[in-house]
Order: sequence, then structure tokens, then C-alpha cells
Amino acid sequence: MGRKGDYPVGEPIISVSGLRGIVGETLTPEVAARYAAALAALAPKGTIVITRDGRASGEMLARAIQAGLQAVGRNTIDAGVAATPTTGVLVRTLGAAGGIQISASHNPAEYNGLKLFSHDGRVIPAGPGEKVLKQYRTGTIPWVTHDRLGTGQSCADSTSAHLQAVLPTVDVDRIRSRRFNVLLDSNHGAGSLLGRRLLEALGCRLTILGEEPDGRFAHTPEPTAENLSGVLAAVTAAGADIGFCQDPDADRLAVIDETGRYVGEEYTVAMCVDHVLRQRKGPIVTNCSTSRMSQDLARRYGVPFFHSAVGEANVVDAMLEHDAVFGGEGNGGPIDPRVGLVRDSFVGMAQLLDAMAAREMRISQLADELPRYEIVKTKIALGGEKVPAALDALERHFTDAKSDRLDGLRLDWPGRWLLVRASNTEPIVRAVAEAETVAEATRLCDEAAAVLSRL
Repeated sequence: MGRKGDYPVGEPIISVSGLRGIVGETLTPEVAARYAAALAALAPKGTIVITRDGRASGEMLARAIQAGLQAVGRNTIDAGVAATPTTGVLVRTLGAAGGIQISASHNPAEYNGLKLFSHDGRVIPAGPGEKVLKQYRTGTIPWVTHDRLGTGQSCADSTSAHLQAVLPTVDVDRIRSRRFNVLLDSNHGAGSLLGRRLLEALGCRLTILGEEPDGRFAHTPEPTAENLSGVLAAVTAAGADIGFCQDPDADRLAVIDETGRYVGEEYTVAMCVDHVLRQRKGPIVTNCSTSRMSQDLARRYGVPFFHSAVGEANVVDAMLEHDAVFGGEGNGGPIDPRVGLVRDSFVGMAQLLDAMAAREMRISQLADELPRYEIVKTKIALGGEKVPAALDALERHFTDAKSDRLDGLRLDWPGRWLLVRASNTEPIVRAVAEAETVAEATRLCDEAAAVLSRL
């Protein structure tokens, strides 16, 4: 069989926390059922929660997963359309053995995927995830006889437990007194279900775009500036104080300010960190490709700051290790351990509204007072066998930088950094640089590419 990147052609893109593929091609009902059965073979005894993000293929895959789990003796709870962070809350509150969220996150509509949750309601960490992956690829499926089949039930209310976890983290009365005008772009994903309930509970006057969770995306799903051009104008047309933009499974949040300016995803976590640290002190964790804004804020407030490797599960591992009060990833994924150990757009919305109310400031003012940096992301063609020598060469070249091999190679200077790490799916390395100007960040990426071109 031929290969593409690190995976056989015809196989979905698989990581230790889940898989993703094109429905009917690399992601079929058989693949979904086998992958679910692999989780069941290694999870503790108990029920498995199943949710989905609203894509048209989600219901079909949910039925295949239910059948696969019940055929190996597992009981299932179908919670229907729900956000990824909601899945984590449900796993905990229902006392389940694990969970499966059916979502391809920000990928186009032809994609779908499975994200695995452990019994404590977090995305499955690397160690157990590797065992599930090995079971999927090499293990046999332990089908059970007719008298040992699992049973299925549904969950009528998927959002209340999550809502009741978020509300106590903010001053609800203070937010309600401001009667904020909010535009929420859920883009026909799962976010509107809890999004409406949360924002109405916070007393907001609300406009929702793409409220029906049917997966018929009104724009390309990833909440970037380019994809949200139409939403920018909608925020000003609605006279909104803030625009919130979710990805299809609602674990990421981008922000648009009251002038229609795309504030972006990198600012989501940083603004939340600033607000949290004004109220309570404690360690902060972000991954090593996230803007240094949060690191600067931790220094300003005199609290420890820690980097993790890229990936939500790695951020959570570091948060647990260091007893962090807040964390997240620069793709708009805040993590509040008081709510759950999952990236959570609803946490972001509540914290930002609370910050606006507490300080009586517009969201544009909150964004503009943060340390300002520019991030540039590039790709460099490089075979996987050359990556170790490439990182060594970069470390020798940039001798004035502080180097770290936590995840690929990160090089730090005052006010700027460069991260070079291998892709898991393509014969490339990704170079990400942040500096005070786009020109300086671009120069770092170009210099790295020049070094690697000589290998």
C-alpha cells in the first residue's frame, strides 16, 4: 500500500486522541465502529457517551458507533448534538467510562471524525491514546453473544450541567446589569445549543448566525479573519458590543470587537488569562506555539508560567501537573479547570463578558491593552528522516537563542520566538514565529528555511 506522510493512503488521519477522515472514503461506518470498539476494549467498565457536532454525517456515524459499542457489550448514552466541551462535562456528571465526540472540528463538511474522552471527562491523554490506537490497528474485536449485548439510551438534556458549571465562574448579576448586545456566529455547528442558553442567562440581547445545528456551514468553518469577513459586517450592523465566533464543535472561540475588527483567536486565551489573574493568582499553561501574551501576563502578575507540547491533551497534562488556574491554546481554546479540562468556547464567552462588565471597558480596549505581537506560520518541505538533523542545524545556527526540545525545537529571544516541529501527516516541518512586527517574524521563518535548504 502506498503512503502519504506518516499514514497509509486510504486510512484516516489518526492521532492518539482521535481520528479524522472524508466520509465514505477514509472514514466509513466500519472504521468508526472498530475505533469505538478499540476504546471500549481499554476503557474501565461502564457506559460510553456519544455526541456529535451537527454535520449531516454525524447521525449515521453515531448509529455505527452505538452498534459497535453495544456489539462488544457496552451500554451507550446518545446525547445527540453537543459541543465538545459539553461532552467532557457529560462524561463526568453521568459517571461514564468514557466518551466519543463525532466531529471534524474546523475541517470542511465532507470530513468527520472521532475524538475520544477518558472517564474523567478530558480528551484522552497520550499514554492511553496510544494503547487505543494500537488496539485499533492490531487487535481483534471481542464481539459478544446475543445475551451479553449492550443497551442504548438517550440523554434528553445535554446542556444544563455544562451551563451550571460555567455560571458560577463569573459575576452573573454584574453581567446581566450591562445588557450586552452580543452577536454569536455558531455557523450551523453545535455551539448555539448552549450558546443561546448561556448568553440569555447572562442577560444579553442576542443575535445568532447559523443557529440551526445542521452542518450546512455558511462559511468555511475555521474561525479565521479571512473566513469571517461576512460576520465582521454583521457585528457592526447589529450594533453589537462583541461578536463571538465558534468552530463547529465549539471548543474554539474567535472574537470580533464592536467596530467590526477581527480580534482573533490568539487574544481569546490571553484576555481570559488577564481577567482571571486579576481575581486569583496561580500558574498558567499554554502550548509552545501559543502567543507569548499569556506568558507576559503571568510575569506581570507574578505567577508561574509553563509551556506544554502542542495538543490539548498535553496542555491538560501540564495544567494538572502544575495545578494551573487557567490554560489553553492559541487557536481560541481556553481551559478553565473549574468547568472542565477541555477547550471551551463557553468559558471564553463568559470570562470576556465578565471582564467587560467588571472593568466597564469595551472589548477593543481590553484587547488593545495587551502586549502586542505578530505571528507568522509557514511550511518547509522536509522528509521525516531529516528532521533530527534539521533541528540540530537550526540550534547551531541560532546560537544566541535559548533552545528547548519540548516539542520540536523552540528558540527564544527577548520579545520573539521561533518554533520548528515536524508534521504528523505530511513530509514537512512547520515553522511558527512571533515577534513585535510581521517583518521580524517573517525573517525568522525565512532564515530557518534557508538553513534547512542546505541539508
